[in-house]
Amino acid sequence: MKQTLQLKLGQQLAMTPQLQQAIRLLQLPAAELTLEIREALESNLMLEAEDDTDLADDPLGDQAEGATSDASADGMAARDPSEATLGSDAPDASHLGESIPGDERWEDVAAGTASLSAPGGERSIDPFENRAGAEATLQEHLLWQVELSALSERDQRIAEVLIDAIGDNGRLSEPPASLLTALPADLEAESDDLRAVLAFIQHLDPIGVGAIDAREALAIQIAALAPDTPHRDLASTLIEGHLEQLGQGDHARLRRQLGVGQSALEGALHLIQSLDPHPGSAFGATRTEYIIPDCSVRRMNGHWSVEINPDALPRLRVNDYYAGLIRRGDSSADNSLMRQHLQEARWLIKSLRSRSETLQKVAECIVERQQAFLEHGEEAMQPLVLREVAEAIDMHESTVSRITSHKYMHTPQGTHEFKYFFSSHVQTVDGGECSATAIRARIRRLVAAEDPARPLSDARLADALREEGINVARRTVAKYREVMGIASSTDRKRLA
Repeated sequence: MKQTLQLKLGQQLAMTPQLQQAIRLLQLPAAELTLEIREALESNLMLEAEDDTDLADDPLGDQAEGATSDASADGMAARDPSEATLGSDAPDASHLGESIPGDERWEDVAAGTASLSAPGGERSIDPFENRAGAEATLQEHLLWQVELSALSERDQRIAEVLIDAIGDNGRLSEPPASLLTALPADLEAESDDLRAVLAFIQHLDPIGVGAIDAREALAIQIAALAPDTPHRDLASTLIEGHLEQLGQGDHARLRRQLGVGQSALEGALHLIQSLDPHPGSAFGATRTEYIIPDCSVRRMNGHWSVEINPDALPRLRVNDYYAGLIRRGDSSADNSLMRQHLQEARWLIKSLRSRSETLQKVAECIVERQQAFLEHGEEAMQPLVLREVAEAIDMHESTVSRITSHKYMHTPQGTHEFKYFFSSHVQTVDGGECSATAIRARIRRLVAAEDPARPLSDARLADALREEGINVARRTVAKYREVMGIASSTDRKRLA
């Protein structure tokens, strides 16, 4: 085999750790980014949160100029001019052991909170007590009521087994007969004991929990209503023997079978609709998460402006004091560690700046394209795709996709995710384009204004949109209607 040498030229993108960090920060939502920054502040001694009030309250700030000149005279590494505005002047090194910025503020806070007390000085107020705890699960809510009840210890143990078998929707996951075998043998419980405790649980809050199916849950809730509740007896009759016919919407047949009028049947139907066939659906183990808008849009001097939310992106800077301790030519472990921390801190600050600039560019481009939406609402939404924004701001489409994920914009029309402003287009009759979001808004408006006795079918909705200049097929209307959770015309007529 003959050996040869070949020379090739090519370009290759190396995914350095810094580039990977910048890409990862782009797609982080505000809450996760705040957590990321908090962890960086705890692990990197070169980083500190930028807070102008700290500079005013720092007693060491008067010694900044002298410390900086001393550090230069000792041969300490000079700072990069581009980083000169990232931090305050460094304090004198002799004061490091006496007072560290941050420790004094924590002591002041601790001393201040310790002085908080109720009128008369009876007890101190713990600020950490004022926190929202996790929402109680359905099982915890039921066990709490059982513990406060007058049940005997034996019945409480039976109740614990029954509550453990209740699913998240509030229904029993197993029939009572099989649960009887799951009871401890020392209880010597019989089926009557199990049914009695189950009946007690079914009348706890939420009422109807522990039922076998939706019919039993509705029947328990109806029976718990006051006897003089209008249409209570008729609603009970419908639940017990005519629930399937009621779901089919055959009201004429029901009126003939029960010998009632239309108004009485409608009253009983509205009463049944006010009940909950899934009494446990209101409980959950997850906490409510609140959205922090990454930017806000408002009209100023006749045009729309975008402002990045400072609370969604805490500002960082390099601690100049620790940066000034780095000495050139020193290869000790401590000096190498500080160099590494300084490099990581500068890269993080640079990545955060890049993320903020990219977010600003994308938000301004979206606002420029969607001014009609900001002024008139969903029906004025214009079609927009990621490629158009990427070309407008001269960035890659993948970068735009990352920066628009889990980012929210506060507008006069509400708070929406960035991806909400992107939608495909449909050709209009006059050759123009209409966004899918605008079409869904029009369908929602047409359905809201329809006659409940004669709801609009998908074909009639398509004809109504065509009259407004939007040429859309019936199957497309059906797809949009299902995405919005709107029932078909037949189901809407039954529920009317």
